[in-house]
Amino acid sequence: MFFRSMTKIAPVHIIGGGLAGSEAAWQLARAGVPSVLHEMRPVRKTDAHQTDGLAELVCSNSFRSDDPHTNAVGLLHAEMRKLGSLIMASADRHQVPAGGALAVDRIGFSDAVTAALEAEPLITIERTEITGLPPEDWDQVIIATGPLTSPALAESIRAVTGEKQLAFFDAIAPIIHKESINMEIAWFQSRYDKTGPGGSGADYLNCPMDRDQYFAFVDALLTGEKTEFKQWEGVPYFDGCLPIEVMAERGAETLRHGPMKPVGLTNPRNPTVKPYAIVQLRQDNALGTLYNMVGFQTKLKYAEQVRIFRMIPGLEEADFARLGGLHRNTYLNSPQLLDETLRLKALPRLRFAGQITGCEGYVESAAIGLAAGRFAASERLNTPLRTLPSTTALGALINHITGGHIETIDAGPPSFQPMNINFGLFPPIAAPTKNAEGKRLKGPEKSIARKRALTERAAEDLDLWFTQPL
Repeated sequence: MFFRSMTKIAPVHIIGGGLAGSEAAWQLARAGVPSVLHEMRPVRKTDAHQTDGLAELVCSNSFRSDDPHTNAVGLLHAEMRKLGSLIMASADRHQVPAGGALAVDRIGFSDAVTAALEAEPLITIERTEITGLPPEDWDQVIIATGPLTSPALAESIRAVTGEKQLAFFDAIAPIIHKESINMEIAWFQSRYDKTGPGGSGADYLNCPMDRDQYFAFVDALLTGEKTEFKQWEGVPYFDGCLPIEVMAERGAETLRHGPMKPVGLTNPRNPTVKPYAIVQLRQDNALGTLYNMVGFQTKLKYAEQVRIFRMIPGLEEADFARLGGLHRNTYLNSPQLLDETLRLKALPRLRFAGQITGCEGYVESAAIGLAAGRFAASERLNTPLRTLPSTTALGALINHITGGHIETIDAGPPSFQPMNINFGLFPPIAAPTKNAEGKRLKGPEKSIARKRALTERAAEDLDLWFTQPL
């Protein structure tokens, strides 16, 4: 499908230089289609970004599991690599140890993406803010403004779609200087000693809590002073990135079954006593000098974060390189508003990509950018629009975003919520019920067999899609 054309082709305009917009521009260039990538930073800054780099990671350095056989996001990694993803290539070059996850050095990753796009002659980068709907003479536009869409553009999108609400709350976690962590208490270990890309099976720092310490910590979270956003009342949280104190409000044991679960870890200094809860920290940069608190996104005020998080054993003298925060995200009711190629039904010259479509996560955002870039290239070159099979990870994600969600029938707001890639989005499959010895599969073995069947089918269908004639 993709080739470099020698004829003059009008550019596709892309608004937003995050992961989705960067990937879309790259895919267009690979097809021989020029693009203009509009990024508002540094002309207009956001509350979450810290640099002017393209594809900056603001919440986490982790692309999550890299296992393509039993994990949906790992399968999505593999598909994106096969589809020539710049984001995945840059992530692979700048990975840091993270057990079974693919984590990256934030700065090195962003620098690599920025350099690649700046060096591509078919991509023009303009540091400008688009404050309303794109000009009418832009006949093809990809809006990839992500969760931090500027208010003026968001209002314009809301007006043309007729939507009442385009926003939800999201949170970011603190980062700690490693040298300030008490290594006489904390220890290195990945859950179940699992290795991953660049990992050793001992890639997380673990801080144990006994029962009394845990409940004292939960009480502090509940009573700690928090940042309030009354001007945004009615905007919901996204369940996949809840502030830790909001999780605590859902029950005293909630955190022990979430980010602070003690399973798969053994304290080498006291191996016979199982910790009641464990706080994990993951390497945040290639130098290994910074560690982020896994699952500890928060809206606690800064002074309260320092006080409460220093209650964690091993972090009594923690020096914070960055404290947590809360920001407002924006997304569309995509099943109602977008067609199967991510175009806005009410204004088809606009195509959307990334988190604004209602996908959640860096990998998913980049993947939708990849698809949007390919769809736009096909449209510009007048070649058939080839949608991916819904049995693939990317196809399943697009299918969910553009029509796989079922709306609830009530008087409330749309029930569509941001979604990570997961096997629940894939069409059902008849998985093996017995093992090689003929014994019936149960529990985890049955689940693994089903996941392997789904990923094998996805790989086969993607290969077939590649070989299909245009």
